[in-house]
Amino acid sequence: MIWLRSSVVLLIFLTLITGVAYPLLATGLSELMFPYQAQGSMVKQEGRTVGSELIGQPFTKATYFQGRPSATVDYPYNALASGGSNLAPSNPILDDEIKRRVKQLRQFNRQPDIPVPVDLVTASSSGLDPHISPAAADFQAQRVADARHLPVKVVKQLIRDNIEPPPSEFLGEPVINVLKLNLALDNLHKKKQKG
Repeated sequence: MIWLRSSVVLLIFLTLITGVAYPLLATGLSELMFPYQAQGSMVKQEGRTVGSELIGQPFTKATYFQGRPSATVDYPYNALASGGSNLAPSNPILDDEIKRRVKQLRQFNRQPDIPVPVDLVTASSSGLDPHISPAAADFQAQRVADARHLPVKVVKQLIRDNIEPPPSEFLGEPVINVLKLNLALDNLHKKKQKG
């Protein structure tokens, strides 16, 4: 009976430490030291939240750059259902899906002969990736420039201005946050209208 009492006391003590005190301390410190990240890295424009720089969004209009395909359940970029398709590279369903996406992207971007960057036809392992490669942005540049009546040179410069370098020289590749790039396009359009 003594072992039962000491087990229950230990259970309650550890639950309070690891289930209450530690999460409250970690949350409080993160709110204090990193408020932007602790609140979800939310991007605001003109005082309203337009998205998170950590979660992709579905952009379907020709005037916007598109991100990677999302494999989440229910709807694209569903943060509550994060996960990849779990289809192996040898799976014929994945092969058919990629062929369909390549055909669709070539038609939408009017690029029949240029190879489609792999990140535009394959979902990330989370299904939420907000980034694309500079090559994926370049692939879409002509379509976006035509849709916005901008010189392609201006759009390509905007792409270059939004490239985020990798964390270190030997870890990762340069990427572009699609939401930030599209917001920069909108801001460029607003400046053009004012000027």
